[in-house]
Amino acid sequence: MLKKTLIVLTLPLLSVLAIGVTTRLPASSEPREGGWSVVSSQAASQMARSPERAGSAVATAPGTGTLQKMIVESGSVTIDLDLNGFNGSTSLVARPATLQFVVGANSFFPILVFNDLLRGPEPGSTTLIPAGVNTSGYSNLPAALGASLKQLLIEKLTSDRGVDLAVCDGNTGFTFFNVEGHQYNYDAKARSLSITNGRLLVSKEFANALGRPSDAGAIVGKISVGAAMQPIEIDRLVNGKPQSGVIPAVGTVPGPDVIVGDLIDLVQLDNGAVNGQVGISLGTDACNKGTENVEWLALPDNRHPFIPQNLYRMSGGNDNTERFEQIGQSWGKHAFAAASSNTCGFGCNGVGGDHLGSGCSDAYGAGLNGAQDLIGSRAWVNPFTGFFAQNPNPNDHSGHVHAPADPTAHRILVDVNDLNTSLNVGATYFAEAEYIVPHEGTWCQSHPTECNMYNNASYRQCSVIGINQPFSFNFVGNTVREQPAIMAWTGAIVNEGEPDPGNDGIFFVGYKVTGPNAGVYHYEYAIYNQNLDRAIQSFEVVYPLFPPIVLNNVGFHAPPQHPGFANDGTQGDAGYSSDPWIFTTSFTSATWNCQTFAENQNANAIRFGTLYNFRFDSTAPPAETTANIGFFKTGSPISVKVQAPAQSDATPTATPSATPPTPTPTVTPTATPTLTPTVTPTATPTITPTPTPPVTPTATPTATATPRAVPRARPTPHPRPTP
Repeated sequence: MLKKTLIVLTLPLLSVLAIGVTTRLPASSEPREGGWSVVSSQAASQMARSPERAGSAVATAPGTGTLQKMIVESGSVTIDLDLNGFNGSTSLVARPATLQFVVGANSFFPILVFNDLLRGPEPGSTTLIPAGVNTSGYSNLPAALGASLKQLLIEKLTSDRGVDLAVCDGNTGFTFFNVEGHQYNYDAKARSLSITNGRLLVSKEFANALGRPSDAGAIVGKISVGAAMQPIEIDRLVNGKPQSGVIPAVGTVPGPDVIVGDLIDLVQLDNGAVNGQVGISLGTDACNKGTENVEWLALPDNRHPFIPQNLYRMSGGNDNTERFEQIGQSWGKHAFAAASSNTCGFGCNGVGGDHLGSGCSDAYGAGLNGAQDLIGSRAWVNPFTGFFAQNPNPNDHSGHVHAPADPTAHRILVDVNDLNTSLNVGATYFAEAEYIVPHEGTWCQSHPTECNMYNNASYRQCSVIGINQPFSFNFVGNTVREQPAIMAWTGAIVNEGEPDPGNDGIFFVGYKVTGPNAGVYHYEYAIYNQNLDRAIQSFEVVYPLFPPIVLNNVGFHAPPQHPGFANDGTQGDAGYSSDPWIFTTSFTSATWNCQTFAENQNANAIRFGTLYNFRFDSTAPPAETTANIGFFKTGSPISVKVQAPAQSDATPTATPSATPPTPTPTVTPTATPTLTPTVTPTATPTITPTPTPPVTPTATPTATATPRAVPRARPTPHPRPTP
């Protein structure tokens, strides 16, 4: 926790003590930030939405600021219910009921505000007192809810609960509703907080009490909150540290080392689909394992992490583990104003604000990671160094629209059919986030044995609720730290590749062979680029034996690309291409490729934080061989070990078919190829133009010697390169 240098109590001490007695506090004594969101009202607080617009509060005095902890002074709450949702009625005529409450005075529902910017809520609760009516007037409510009406509270939960807000019985702890999709809005001038657009979902225990367990997660209403806030603690930070002095580091890894300690919520914030796609947002809790405090300065400064988010699905075959596909990707949230919690248990040194302290954690809920005007294009960012230019503005949102006109813009873009549970029976879903950290990049350059940018991705299994939007999500199990989601692919072998150690990032190639089923083997390959700036342009599977192999059901899959928008960093603001990769075959290998960098700088290459799939069927059994990976911007190909068909078939020509087997349609290569390089079993360097990409602020280094990855089922965290 922050070491306090100045504490201003605006309540008498006895009043503060009374708050702790009369409200139900979280079990943990250590503040834990959870899945909170910040989207300010357009009328009141552009500053709260966009740190780069905050003027002198952020831009003119980096490293110095005021952190306030505030609680609710007074306020009101409105709950709108459709009573048909509690009895299974299919009536198209709603039975509305509106419940009005005032919040308990001086409720301990704390928020953090840094330089007048809402940083987010901390765990706490506020009591609800029925207002203006006799509670007997709510006779149509379910009996359990009606009996608890005078003792309800809204609780901000800890990040390990998987839900941000809940409506509970303050005496018994019984949860009636979970809240999702809500947005926190803070007006610094008025010191007012509002929570809007909250969807009320029936909890599992309430569904059981109603005798309708299958209704758990059903949306039965909305909730909104308006509150006046008052400060109880004010801290002055200088260069990200309390004025009282510098607290010793408590991390254990030399240098700065940011990991995703927890994925805390996954939410479709706004209703609505665009072109059959929805926008999903993922909450993240970052932790600093390192001994150095990590730079966390808000825009327009470029010394802060960038947070892309992804969604994956494992499905297919007899046990729904045949393939592992990425079905959604976001642009990246620009971080600002670090908290100083200790949710990872490393022992936080208390530094916050424009630095994430040694051992400390900092949570951004799904709402903040999904706040559209805080999400910038991936195209501006070098994923290995973390560098992005400050001019032009990497977070310029002029020239395009956000919600409500477009609820999908910049968020995790997913096809509705990829989430529809009736079309994906038995499928398993995984959310993933990664922190791209400029401070790790600059530290690596000056301390080449302390490069900590290889462990910045973590994943967590989740379940999907719904056959159409809006969808809801629940987490299954704990976050798997410091590993990308491809490691969750059951039964697959995953190998790591690194074309230029210490100068560029890493990628992974996973493969799995299933069968034979009716004499046919299915070959499935996945390439995941974690933080490789040069990107991947071609994938060649070398046949282990001669003569050629007959391939059927040849397929390719890639996640949907975001459409181009003004100032998005792509060439001509056109966005990245979604063209399927071209498939060719020879006597010795099968190859997929997109256009080269020289042909199209926006070609559908495998850029950082994305996973592409390649597949086919064959009657030939598998044997060990190599796959050659060709790069997009620069560098010679390298090889990794895979398996491929290993005996001759009767017919010596390949016959790709149009539709590979999958629970949802995958993209099929077109018949007209673009430039296709000739590939042989021994990797031949592809064309390597002199890169001048607008997406890479600094020159990309030339590739070094070509290593071969060693197969292993679950690689350990990447070793730091030696000088």
